[in-house]
Amino acid sequence: MTALYTALPLWVVLTSLVAALVIFALGEKRSRARVIVNLIATVLKVVLVSILLVGVYLGHDFGFRVQLLPGIDFVLHADALTILLSTLSALLWLITTIYAIGYLEDSPNRCRFFGFFSLCVAATMGVAAAGNLFTFFLFYELLTLATWPLVVHRGTTESLRSGALYLAYTLGGGALLLVGIIALQVVGGTTAFVAGGSLPPGSASAGVLSGIFLLLFIGMAVKAAVVPLHSWLPKAMVAPAPVSALLHAVAVVKAGAFGIVRLVQDVFGHDLTAFLGMHHVVAITAGITILYGSIRALGADDLKQRLAWSTVSQVSYIGLGIGIGGHLALVGGLVHLVHQGLMKITLFFCAGNLAETHEIKKVSQMDGAGRRMPWTMAAFTLGALGMIGLPPLAGFITKWYLATGGIETGQYWVVGVLIASTLLNAAYFLPILARAWMREPPAGAASGEALPTLLWPALIAALFAGGAGFLAGMPWSPLYWVEFISELYLR
Repeated sequence: MTALYTALPLWVVLTSLVAALVIFALGEKRSRARVIVNLIATVLKVVLVSILLVGVYLGHDFGFRVQLLPGIDFVLHADALTILLSTLSALLWLITTIYAIGYLEDSPNRCRFFGFFSLCVAATMGVAAAGNLFTFFLFYELLTLATWPLVVHRGTTESLRSGALYLAYTLGGGALLLVGIIALQVVGGTTAFVAGGSLPPGSASAGVLSGIFLLLFIGMAVKAAVVPLHSWLPKAMVAPAPVSALLHAVAVVKAGAFGIVRLVQDVFGHDLTAFLGMHHVVAITAGITILYGSIRALGADDLKQRLAWSTVSQVSYIGLGIGIGGHLALVGGLVHLVHQGLMKITLFFCAGNLAETHEIKKVSQMDGAGRRMPWTMAAFTLGALGMIGLPPLAGFITKWYLATGGIETGQYWVVGVLIASTLLNAAYFLPILARAWMREPPAGAASGEALPTLLWPALIAALFAGGAGFLAGMPWSPLYWVEFISELYLR
């Protein structure tokens, strides 16, 4: 294999990084050139990630390494877990770019938006391809800096206040993460990602290792919006709909959840994590977050706020599966990384369509929305029913594996959490659907679908979300790939 081929993870990251620099250089007025650069970069990234996917499945080795300091390397690699996040990111970046082009067609500061948008995706790809905690940290912090301008894009007092809160949380979490990485390097001599864990036996006492684990976990739990470190996420909903979709489906919250997966599976290893009792910390905080986020969603009238609280809840299914351990729970947690992204991006696209087309921004304004925008609400309905867990949609696949995983490991409380969560999911989604489909529209309310550039991304995302459940048993489904990952971890 050539050096060009083995360094493919680097080119995947550079695709969107170069696109960001070109977009910044083009300036505000050259909108057509900016659109072309955006689309070329997104399509190229999908192609490169597809090649990477096939290569990893065939057992090819990919990597790029540069020594920065003695014992500290910048490492990009590609394993099956890398593919899980990078494939999701590449596909949803393409769909979201098309959506954002239509959504921001007449808005100011599009150059700044799309430049940081591409930089955000570059950081997400770096998080996915990082080969050690140090490299992960560099892209993790780049993600913070790249998404802040997107959160405050509108420039209102509210958005600036939300952006400040976002920075306070994420930079604080990043500081804890850095301290934990330094401590791990000192006691273990490595921060590499290795399936099953990279810490040498007897690196330090159980108390020291537990303290380091908690530092790293908290640093990642901030971006994953784990209770009580979640407050920044609902506030960030002042951002434009494409940003909300990106934050919730593939970028910031997924970076945090993905980091927790790497921490448990590839740094400490699940056996050491369980020996230290830290698997209970991960699982119990996830269970609390699942229920708390769902309860808060019940009281939110603003549609994007309700979806944000849903994200606080739903992302923690990933942590729940990782904390429980065992084959089935691991599959449930990892597959939800994809399932949640597909369902949630569908819901946020639809929320954006409702707001942009008919100024429908609150649950209390949803009366007759299904008759006014039938295709948009059909996509929303598919995403919502998936989140509830209606068989055989994607959310059901997740909950089935998590519940059976809890039973497999003797942690029966997990089943109770999932039942309560499902009932709460239904309680905050079904009233929206009932209003939309069963009530009359307000007198004199206009009807009509969103622009094609807004509608088609929502429909395509809904098809992906539906297919992830209906076709879960087929080769190359998200579930198929996660089964492949779990086999690698359980060898």
